[in-house]
Amino acid sequence: MKTKPIVLLLLMLPFTFVYAQPKAARLIVRGDDMGYMHSGNDAMIKCYTEGIERSTEVIAVSPWFPEAVKLLARNQGLDVGVHLTLTSEWDNLKWRPLTSSKSLTDTNGYFYPIVFQNQYYPGQSLTENHWNLAEIETEYRAQIELALKNIPRISHVSTHMGCIDLSPEVKAMTKKLAMEYHINIEPSYFQVNYVGYDGNSKTSEEKIQSFIKMLNKLEPGKTYLFVDHPGYDNDEFSAVYLKGYENVGIDRQGVTDVFTSKKVRKTIRDKKIVLISYKDLVDQKK
Repeated sequence: MKTKPIVLLLLMLPFTFVYAQPKAARLIVRGDDMGYMHSGNDAMIKCYTEGIERSTEVIAVSPWFPEAVKLLARNQGLDVGVHLTLTSEWDNLKWRPLTSSKSLTDTNGYFYPIVFQNQYYPGQSLTENHWNLAEIETEYRAQIELALKNIPRISHVSTHMGCIDLSPEVKAMTKKLAMEYHINIEPSYFQVNYVGYDGNSKTSEEKIQSFIKMLNKLEPGKTYLFVDHPGYDNDEFSAVYLKGYENVGIDRQGVTDVFTSKKVRKTIRDKKIVLISYKDLVDQKK
């Protein structure tokens, strides 16, 4: 007896439905600036081991870089990028270039505090001080090589405080170095969408609610990147500030609270959002 076409169609419907399901939204949660403070290092690891962070960016020139290296060695699952740096922005905490790059430093030999002209730091931005492209390349190479020497699993390059936007030449050179050192995972190549808080974000609770609101708008089948800076509201953070950004501890404690929030993790589970890292972009492309 022959099966009628309509019966065959009905039998195929469940399978058609399964294969037609859209892929889950994918989200990279990235914590920036590992190495600049002990508390920052600790918060970054907490946000990985107890939370949703999957990638972190390490500043090779920062004072707490040696501790960051040890912590990352003990947490091999955390994806790491080298956060190329040309600024030392905090008023009470400074760092210098790894190379002799006089066009990149102030009269004390520190990096300038900011990249672009700023009312709070007149004459102290890189753009106001005749930076040299060759010196930037030499410094970037030194930072990449130091990071790779101590953290061989470095998977990508990112830049700190917008320094990649100094000029098209700096941007092109940065890309060239990323390719040369085989750490060229650029999110835009993988159609990654940048997202931020959807709403107010001054307090921890505001951050959590605005982050959840953002999560609820992520579309299946698309990949997203969220970037912020975990920290703690403690004595160490209260001693560090940038003019115009004084409540550093409160702000960065809020980020830690978001990244470790039970409400946030529940939303991610309920929405079936997949947390990934930079290196997963390449692995899943193969």
